Amino acid sequence: MNTQQQTLSLTARPHGALHGAALYLVTLKNETVTVHITNLGCAVMAVYTPDRDGNIKNIAAGFEQPLDYANNPWYFGCVVGRYANRIAGGRFVLDGQTRQLSVNNGENHLHGGWVGFNRKVWSLKEQIREEEHTGVIFEYMSKDGEEGYPGNLTATVKYLLNQHNQLIMEYTAVTDQRTPVNFTNHSYFNLTGFEEPLIHDHLLQVHAGSYTEKNAQNVPTGQIVSVAGSGADFTEPDRIGDRLGTFPRDMGFDLNYVLNSGTEDQPAAILEDPGTGRWLKVFTDLPGMQVYTANFWDGSITGQQGKPYVQHGAIALETQAFPDSPNHPDFPNTILNPGAVYQTTTVYEFGVR
Repeated sequence: MNTQQQTLSLTARPHGALHGAALYLVTLKNETVTVHITNLGCAVMAVYTPDRDGNIKNIAAGFEQPLDYANNPWYFGCVVGRYANRIAGGRFVLDGQTRQLSVNNGENHLHGGWVGFNRKVWSLKEQIREEEHTGVIFEYMSKDGEEGYPGNLTATVKYLLNQHNQLIMEYTAVTDQRTPVNFTNHSYFNLTGFEEPLIHDHLLQVHAGSYTEKNAQNVPTGQIVSVAGSGADFTEPDRIGDRLGTFPRDMGFDLNYVLNSGTEDQPAAILEDPGTGRWLKVFTDLPGMQVYTANFWDGSITGQQGKPYVQHGAIALETQAFPDSPNHPDFPNTILNPGAVYQTTTVYEFGVR
């Protein structure tokens, strides 16, 4: 794709309201990539990119209007928190006190609970227009006790689109009490723009030599398992459709990979569609990434592309801390202390070959 100087633009237009709070449709654009974002759930609504013949399609699963994200059962494009992924039983012990979170996924707490960050209307705090990038900053204050979490937590998400066709997502948070924090973006991608209903022919590479084993309740056992010799091994690019039977109970992939220590030059993952030539690279400073292949999509939702979203119709590459880390002292720490700043960055880079 074009890496020469591109013209960048930003628009942020009011687009309805929810519970009296204004909703916005934000458009970040360069001469190659266009991204639509809304402050409802901080959701990436659409990502338009060209294929090798110049045909432009929206490769991200999502809805047409910001207000549609008030009912978003599959978490299309949104930011999830305070804690992405699962916490077993919704419980953890912090400083000798057992904390009980909301339980919204079988026996577990998932993606921040019943009304997590994905269902909140974030404040549009700042619009950024600079030569190298353009973007917005959203903010949300999660009150002490929300979904059971301790502490008042102020979270910000900065989205930037730059000259190099990268969508940069910078997350920060501060708190007045010790609390677990783990944010992610839950975008799903089908690099055909959903012209092909399934991602079977997509090639995936994940720079990870192991994953966190999980039990029948979908939470980690605490064991780290090597991918070597298994269907979970994507250390070299391979066709996703050939591997979807690896974990029959999951009906596809729903796996937290333990990422190799990344660099600016080594992405955590590379996704490619040979048919269109489109590719996506994911860079992150986080230790894990959930690979999820839309195993429970059932065609009941028709997305922005006008196509029903069916099982294995897209893939989410959710950069994250490990699931259930507050209950596993050997996992990387996810407890944020007062006076400290949670700060992490993930980058989606779009291209074509």
